[in-house]
Amino acid sequence: MERLTIRIETAEWAMEKEPMATPFGFKGGYLSELWQTAVRLRSREGHAAVGLGVQSVLWSDPRVFFGTTENGGNEMMIALTKRAVQLAEGETFREPIELLERLVGQVHAYGREVTSRPDLRETFALNALVPLDHAAWLLYAAGTGARTFDEIVPGRFRDVLSERHRVLACTPVVSYSHTEADVRRMLDEGYFVLKLKLGSDPDKDGDLDKMLEWDKRQLELVHRLAADRTTPYTDSGRVVYYLDANGRYDTTERVLRLLDHADRIGALERTILLEEPFPEENKLPVDGLPVRVAADESVHHERDARERMDLGYRAITLKPIAKTMSVALNVANAAKERGVPCFCADLTVNPWMVDWNKNVAARLAPVPGLRVGLIESNGPQNYANWRTMIGYHPNAGASWVQADNGVFHLDDSFYAECGGSLGRSPHYESLVFARA
Repeated sequence: MERLTIRIETAEWAMEKEPMATPFGFKGGYLSELWQTAVRLRSREGHAAVGLGVQSVLWSDPRVFFGTTENGGNEMMIALTKRAVQLAEGETFREPIELLERLVGQVHAYGREVTSRPDLRETFALNALVPLDHAAWLLYAAGTGARTFDEIVPGRFRDVLSERHRVLACTPVVSYSHTEADVRRMLDEGYFVLKLKLGSDPDKDGDLDKMLEWDKRQLELVHRLAADRTTPYTDSGRVVYYLDANGRYDTTERVLRLLDHADRIGALERTILLEEPFPEENKLPVDGLPVRVAADESVHHERDARERMDLGYRAITLKPIAKTMSVALNVANAAKERGVPCFCADLTVNPWMVDWNKNVAARLAPVPGLRVGLIESNGPQNYANWRTMIGYHPNAGASWVQADNGVFHLDDSFYAECGGSLGRSPHYESLVFARA
């Protein structure tokens, strides 16, 4: 594939709001809507591409979320996207990773000003940069004539993306507001990897002992309902759990109290992942915990990945749809060097972005304990208008767009069409774009 220099002639942004079906709870808070962002880039060569993003202020830096209104936090993040659009005009790049690396520091610095937080988490800036990075990859594909995802990915990343799964486990989320009936429905629909959102603040008083007791009850509920369910897709033949603490725990001792309880009720042996137990600034080692611990928000680039692996983290969560494809590829390479598995998690993104994420998930080795690949997709549970949003996908009718009995089936057409990622969406292209 020809290697060339791409020049961005114009860059524009757009946004639309999508409501949640019910308040979506995690990290001690709740979301009522998610802002869908878009960036359109046009190159000197005459190509154009629309990239998408989904803002999650609560996920990327909860301090910003709790320090203002939900709308106020979203306004701050979209200000960073607009700034990135301004900076991108006139830039050149040979690979999108170069562009991202050139912009992220400037956008992060601007974010510190906008939020009045000198310690703003870099994840906040990366979340804001996703639509620009996405558009840059699509512009790169158009400029180089790439027709498949494998042709888009630079050669040095091919080894880490060497799998070709025919089946991907689709992981739904059990959030704070889900009931026993909701969990039972997930199990009846065939889901066999359940992601539990831990860290609730039940009385809104910041009491971590109350949080721990709530988390214990949540795990008890799920395990009671799932204990006897079987599946051919896990090594144990049973439903397994993926616990997401979202950085809400403060000490190893408190995490061990949760895991000791899990062991007593028989849930620990079913737990294949414990994600991000501590805030990213808390660099306690985790190699003494009796479970595979995954790093997520604390990893902004490969340097962070290596630091977390040094602390005993034995899995890395990749989020091309939340922290950019450019970061995901570099982090996956760093993890591959250490033999640490990666998998793809969600940010409650729209259907087309799920398949952008799926392109990576389909090519990663399975997480130990699973016999198939893994991807989280919780949009169907949480968006009020999910069925309508499926219609925005260029391949809305394809069999691989929606999960079936707890899995995505990936046939030859998925790989040939790279999940529709190089298609065009009339809906997103018709948004009202503006120069920043």
